[in-house]
Amino acid sequence: MPEHIADYAVTEKNTRGRKSPDKPHPYRSDFDRDRDRIIHCEAFRRLEGKTQVFTPGLNDNYRNRLTHSIEVAQIGRTIARNLNLNEALAEAICLAHDLGHPPFGHTGEKVLNELMADFGGFEHNQQTMYIVDFLEHPYPDFAGLNLLYETRLGLSKHFSPYDTSTDETFPEKNCSLEGQVASIADRIAYNCHDLEDGMRARVIESEQLNDIEIYTKARLQVQADTIDDYVIRRTRTAKAIINILVGDCIETSRCNLAEANIKTLDDVYSADGSLVTLSKKCNEQLSILEKFLFENLYMHDSVKAETQVRHWLGTVFGKLCEEPQNMPNFFRDLAEYQPIQRCVCDYIAGMTDKYCLAKVESLPH
Repeated sequence: MPEHIADYAVTEKNTRGRKSPDKPHPYRSDFDRDRDRIIHCEAFRRLEGKTQVFTPGLNDNYRNRLTHSIEVAQIGRTIARNLNLNEALAEAICLAHDLGHPPFGHTGEKVLNELMADFGGFEHNQQTMYIVDFLEHPYPDFAGLNLLYETRLGLSKHFSPYDTSTDETFPEKNCSLEGQVASIADRIAYNCHDLEDGMRARVIESEQLNDIEIYTKARLQVQADTIDDYVIRRTRTAKAIINILVGDCIETSRCNLAEANIKTLDDVYSADGSLVTLSKKCNEQLSILEKFLFENLYMHDSVKAETQVRHWLGTVFGKLCEEPQNMPNFFRDLAEYQPIQRCVCDYIAGMTDKYCLAKVESLPH
């Protein structure tokens, strides 16, 4: 653990540990081990084949859930390091925050939630917790990854305009600062990188962004009008937006911590709201960009593809509920403890886009 880590950060001295006690590792901290367990789990590898905005395979340059998670971790580490927090813990939460996403992005989640309406619904943050606590099973002595309490807390309380957790498992009013870092890093990453991918796909043209203040500010910073190459101009502008937001977050959060007189981890947990935030001005600017992306990118017919996704997921869900023998033994065995619909949902949620489409074709018609 770095010597300069703040007293209000999560450390090996104030961690609440794991559900199942584990022997110390000779050269890795417990927080490093959490990060590594996440990187090596099956659900993390499958993120490569899951939609971020554009379906994987259409173009190798578009983000998928895996590359998005890595980019969130990069931003999260930068913020955590500059706030003297536990960088490894922040990285672990960032890398794991999207493990519960089903195939086909937010449209896939919407459809899966509708299919599960009579059986508790579906929400990807809750699914992430179920994955790390139970569905992943690489150890002989316990289910799940046996992550540290604080890693699980950060995943449970992860939030953004598209993530509002309702998990009441944890009694803390507030999340650790490392968990708060993961939430703001996620928001910064997906807005900036989705904007870049939308422009790469020509779903969004730069002329549409003339009234988006943070975009025009970034263009001025990089002198975009002097860059002839469209790809370089687009990429440098998106990176400049990230720099603006990350720098603002670091400075604003330092002020928040000082003004709230935060001294200990308990002070963080008992705080009324997030302490790792953007300034009011930057938050307003980012919210305007978010609204623009929702209306012009996420709702675009080429991205949304709701009719097709509804057909694909509905077909697989219905067939597997009728014929669960077409699922792996692990998911069939879960029917002893929960409705078959939930078992099917868990199986589908773990599928990549490509695997789900192959399942549509392979199941008996």
